Amino acid sequence: MRIVIADDSLIVRAGLTRLLGAMDAVEVVGEAADAGELHRIVAHDRPDLAIVDIRMPPTFTDEGIHAAGRIRRDHPSVAVMVLSQYVETAFAMELLDGGRTHVGYLLKDRIMQRAALIDAVRRVSAGDVVVDPALVELLLAAPSVPAALAVLSDRERDVLVLMAEGLTDRGIAERLSVSPRTVGTHIQHIFDRLGIADSATDNRRVRAVLSYLDAVG
Repeated sequence: MRIVIADDSLIVRAGLTRLLGAMDAVEVVGEAADAGELHRIVAHDRPDLAIVDIRMPPTFTDEGIHAAGRIRRDHPSVAVMVLSQYVETAFAMELLDGGRTHVGYLLKDRIMQRAALIDAVRRVSAGDVVVDPALVELLLAAPSVPAALAVLSDRERDVLVLMAEGLTDRGIAERLSVSPRTVGTHIQHIFDRLGIADSATDNRRVRAVLSYLDAVG
């Protein structure tokens, strides 16, 4: 897997390069300090994944989000994972808007957890949508059930939330103290109730998570 890292902090870039360099079959092929440099590297080297800071020069506001959207639009084969210092729901929803796949939103605190970083990198590059658990918790703080999710039972919503956190069927089963087969049944019901038909061109699990994030965002 070929990765490019974009962050104005040399320390962050060096830390990520060291962590990712320890992974099997991973090569950091470029580093960028701003969005312009990032786009040049992506166009020239065509990496598999771009890891992008949400706030970069010159304004340090939302350059990373716009860069991520442009990369996914202009280079669909390049996955993007955005890093943020804080939970910013508006930016996260902008990143996920339009049913994008191969994208992730991770807090910078999470990258110090090597296992979490490696898991996120692998899943995003494989086409999944990865959302930091802290963002999921914030979205869950909404006092009422969004209308789009009202068709689901309480347990189905529990399963969907854990899907959004990135848990596998086995991980969900362990969290809810049920069997993986039961989890599979709940997930099938979620697909049916949300009208997510089977398709050879996309991932129903990703579409379900995107539906959840859109409903609660």
